[in-house]
Amino acid sequence: MDDLYDEFGNYIGDAGDSDDASTNEHDTGADAYVDFDRESDAEPSDNEGNDMQLMEVDDGPSNAVILHEDKQYYPTAEQVYGKDVEAMVQEEDAQPLTEPIIAPIKVKKFIVEEAQLPVTHFSREFMMDMMSFPDQVRNVAVAGHLHHGKTAFMDMLVMETHIIDQKKAVGRREEVQLRYTDVHTLERERGISIKSSPMSLVLQSSAGKSHLVNIIDTPGHVNFVDEVAASLRLADGVVLIVDVVEGLMINTEQIIKYVITENLPLVLVVNKMDRLMLELKIPPTDAYFKVKHTVEQVNTIIAEAAPGRDDLRLSPEKGNVCFASTKMGWCFSLKSFAKMYADTYSGVDIDGFAKRMWGDIYFSPGSRKFTRQKAAEQGAKRTFVHFVLEPLYKLYAHTIGESATSLKATLASLGITLKPAQYKMDAGDLLKAVCEQFFGTATGFVDMILQHVPSPLEGAKAKIESCYTGPLDSEVANAMLTCDQNGPLVVQITKLYNTTDATGFNAFGRVMSGTVKPGDQVRVLGEGYTIDDEEDMTLATISDVWVAETRYQIPTSGVPAGCWCLLGGIDNSIVKTATLVPPKMEDDAYIFRPIKHFTESVFKVAVEPVNPSELPKMLDGLRRINKSYPLVITKVEESGEHIILGTGELYMDCVLHDLRRLYSEMELKVSDPVTRFCETVVEMSALKCYAMTPNKKNKITMVAEPLEEDVAKDIETGRVSIKWPIRKVGKFFEENHGWDVLASRSIWAFGPEETSPNILQDDTLPSEVDKKLLNTVRDSIKQGFSWGTREGPLCEEPIRNTKFKLMDASLASEAIYRGGGQIIPTARRACYSSFLMASPRLMEPMYSCHMTGPADSVSPLYTVLAKRRGHVLTDGPIAGTPLYLVKGLIPVIDSFGFETDLRIHTQGQAFVSLVFDKWSVVPGDPLDKEIKLRPLEPANAQALARDFTLKTRRRKGLSEDVTIAKFLEPELQKSLQESGLLN
Repeated sequence: MDDLYDEFGNYIGDAGDSDDASTNEHDTGADAYVDFDRESDAEPSDNEGNDMQLMEVDDGPSNAVILHEDKQYYPTAEQVYGKDVEAMVQEEDAQPLTEPIIAPIKVKKFIVEEAQLPVTHFSREFMMDMMSFPDQVRNVAVAGHLHHGKTAFMDMLVMETHIIDQKKAVGRREEVQLRYTDVHTLERERGISIKSSPMSLVLQSSAGKSHLVNIIDTPGHVNFVDEVAASLRLADGVVLIVDVVEGLMINTEQIIKYVITENLPLVLVVNKMDRLMLELKIPPTDAYFKVKHTVEQVNTIIAEAAPGRDDLRLSPEKGNVCFASTKMGWCFSLKSFAKMYADTYSGVDIDGFAKRMWGDIYFSPGSRKFTRQKAAEQGAKRTFVHFVLEPLYKLYAHTIGESATSLKATLASLGITLKPAQYKMDAGDLLKAVCEQFFGTATGFVDMILQHVPSPLEGAKAKIESCYTGPLDSEVANAMLTCDQNGPLVVQITKLYNTTDATGFNAFGRVMSGTVKPGDQVRVLGEGYTIDDEEDMTLATISDVWVAETRYQIPTSGVPAGCWCLLGGIDNSIVKTATLVPPKMEDDAYIFRPIKHFTESVFKVAVEPVNPSELPKMLDGLRRINKSYPLVITKVEESGEHIILGTGELYMDCVLHDLRRLYSEMELKVSDPVTRFCETVVEMSALKCYAMTPNKKNKITMVAEPLEEDVAKDIETGRVSIKWPIRKVGKFFEENHGWDVLASRSIWAFGPEETSPNILQDDTLPSEVDKKLLNTVRDSIKQGFSWGTREGPLCEEPIRNTKFKLMDASLASEAIYRGGGQIIPTARRACYSSFLMASPRLMEPMYSCHMTGPADSVSPLYTVLAKRRGHVLTDGPIAGTPLYLVKGLIPVIDSFGFETDLRIHTQGQAFVSLVFDKWSVVPGDPLDKEIKLRPLEPANAQALARDFTLKTRRRKGLSEDVTIAKFLEPELQKSLQESGLLN
C-alpha cells in the first residue's frame, strides 16, 4: 500500500488501479472524494448559492482531500451579481493603463447654456402678461449678409435688457464679442451663425412705453439661407442689416427678393458706421454719400423685385432706416437723434426736424435756415452732415485723441460722467462706454419696428392668406385672423432645435390661435397631410411649453396667440414643418404650406459607416440630421448608397460634423462630393413615339419638345398653379406667353411636383380620340408622366424644361382592360421614348460666384475660374472702398475646393460666396457612343455629357448602355432601324 503513494500523498500506482479505485464507491481513497466533490460543485443547491458560503463543505467524510483548484474561498461573480449580469475578466495588459476598465459616464453637452436664469431689467411676469396683448407684440427676423453685424446687434439688445458679466460670458480670452445667440459648439469655434436663434425681449420706445419684441437672429452665410426662410415664415417683418462699407452683397440681395415675394414689410439698419471714421477715415461729407449709396443699392433691388411699389422704398426720413454701430453699442434713427437735440434745446419740433435731416436739404449756420438747394452764402452744409455726422466724428475724435483730464471736461459738457478707472481703459472700451452714455438705449430701433412692422393682430390677414391652405371663411380662420386666445388651438411649427445633449428635439413655432399649454393633446399634421389623405398625421401630447431665449428657456403655463413658443414632447412625428391642431375640431383641419426656399440642395455626398455593424446608428443620425437642417435631403439610391444633399461645402461640413459627433458618435466614410443633374431636350421628337400596354389593347402616342425658359420660370416661382381653374390657367398662358386658347386650356399637369417646370399637354383631336374615354384614364397618364419626369431615362435624374404632348390614344372600350396597372407604365414608356427621340441633353447646376477683395486679387480669380470651366460676368470697385466685387459663374461639379484654391492664390485676401444660380446644359451628346473615355483622363469639352452620364449610371448601379430600344415597341424599332434613324 505504501508503494502506491509518494511522501506527499500523491497516488503513483498504475492507471488501472486508479480507475478501479475511483469507480469503487465503497473505497475511501482520496480520488473518490475528489470526484464526489466535483459532482457537488457542478450542481450546487439553491441554498448554497443564496447563502454564498465562503468555503463549501460537502457531506462526505471530514478527512476527504479537496484539491486546491476546487476550493472556493470567495463567491463567484454570478453568485454576487446574478445570472443576468455579464462579468468580464481581463488580463492586466489587455487595455492601456490610461483607459479605465469601466469608462465614466460622459455628460454630452453640445450647446452653450446658462446655469440659471440670468437677471433681466424687466420682470419676466410682466413679459408673460404682455403676451396676452397681441397689439403690443412685434415678431421680427434679423437678416443680412455674413459678418454684417446681426449677432452683434442681438448682443447689443441683450446687454441692454440683461445683467450679464461680458468677460465671464465670452469665456475665451481671444474672443471679444459676446455672441449671445451663437449657442452651437460649431458656431463658437468658427465664429459664424449656423442656426437661427430666437429671443423674446421687452424693449422700450422713445415714449418710454414697453413692448414685447420677439426677435430671431438668422445666419448670414449663403449656405444657410434655409434657416432664414424657416425664420421668415414666423415673422411679421424683417430687419435687414447692411454693412455700410461692404454695401449690398449677394445674400442681402437674395433676402430682399425673397422678403418681397413673401409680402413681408422690410426695415433697414445701416451698420458699422464707425468703420467710415476709424477704417476708411473719409470726411463727413463723403461719408454721407457712402451711406446714401448703400441705402440706394437696397432700393434698387426692391424696385427690380417689385416694380411700381413706391410704398416699399426705404429712406431715413420715412423712419424705416436706422444707423448703428453694434460694436460700440449704439443705434439711432433720425427721429431719436432729433429727440436728443430736443432734450438739450427746448422748443425743437422733433418730427419736423427729423424730416429735414436727410437728403438735399442744407443748413446755413449764419441765417439759421434750411434750404432745398445749396444756399448762396458759403459754409452751408447738408443737414445730415451738420447735425449727425460732424457731432459723431467729433465725439470719436475727442474720446480717442484727448488726454484723460481734457476729455473729462469735454464729456462733462455733454452730460457724460465716467468712473476714473474707465479713463485708463483701451481706446475701444473707452469709446464704447462713452457712446453707450451718449446714445442710451436703442429706442430709435424700437420706434422704427413699431411704426413699420405690423403687430400679430394687424399682420395676421397677410400671413394667413399667403401660408394657410384652408378656406378663409371658417371658424378656425376667423380665430387666426383675430388672434383669438380662446379659439381652437392652431400652431405653425417651422423649426426643430436639438436639446443640450442632442438626444431629442424641441419644436419651435408660432401660436396662430388659441393658447398652447403643457399637457395638451394635439394632432400633428405633417407636410403631406390633406383632408383626402390623412396618413401624415399623429397624436402627441405637449410635455413642456417654453419661451425660447437661445441660451436659456423660460418655462411657462401657456403661450397665447400671436407669440412664439418652444414645445417639448412632439418632435417624433415632425420632419421639417408641421401644423398642430386639437384632436377634435368642428371644422376640417388644414395645414400651412411647406416653406418655399430660395435655393436648392445640389451638393451631394454618399456616406457609410467605417464599421458596417453601426449602420442602424448612422440611419438614426441621418433621420435627426433631416430634422435639424431645413434644406438637407437624405435618401437611399437603388444601389444602396446613402446620399446627403446640401447647399454647399460649409453646409455639408457642418452636417457631417453633427452626424459624426452630435447625433451618432461614429466614424464615417464619405465619398468625394458630386452634384445632382437634370435631363432635358433641345429639339422636338423626330417622330411620334407610341407605346402599347402589356395586354396590347391600348396605345399611347406622345411627342416631347423643349419648354420655353420664361414658362419654366413662371411655373417654378409659383406665378401659375395647376390647381387654378382651367380657364384661369389658360388665360395666364394666353396673356403672358402668347399660347392659343386650345393649347393653354388643354394643360393636364405640371410634373413631377406642382412647381416642376415640365408640362403634360393633351394635343389630341376630338375627331380622332374619344375624349370621354380619354378622361377616364387621365389620372393614370398623369401618374405615368410624374413617374417618368421624376427619374429620366439618361441616368435616373429629374427631367426639367420639357413639354410632353399626348398626340393620340386608342383605348379599350372595357374599363377592365385600361386600369392603372396597364396605363401608368405605358405612359411612362411613351414619355421616355419621345424624350430620347428629341435630342436629350444633361443639365448641371451652376453657382453664382461673388468675390470681394483688393484689386490685386481680381486677376487670380480669372485664372482659377478658367481652370474650372467658369467665367467672370462683371467686375468693378465697390464705391468708397479699396475693395473690388467680381461676379462670375462656375459649374457646381467643378467648384469643390474652389474657395480654398482661390485663397491660396490671393494669400487669403479674397472672400467668396457661392450661391446656386441656374441649371445649364452640359456640352456634348450624352448618347454619343463614338466618344471613347479613358480612365484617369479628364474628358474634353464635347465628351463631358457622355462622361457624366456613364459615371452617374455606374455609381447608381445601372447598366452603362442607354438605349432607346428598350422603350420602343418592337415593330416601331424595326421600322426605325430599316430607315436608319436609330443608327
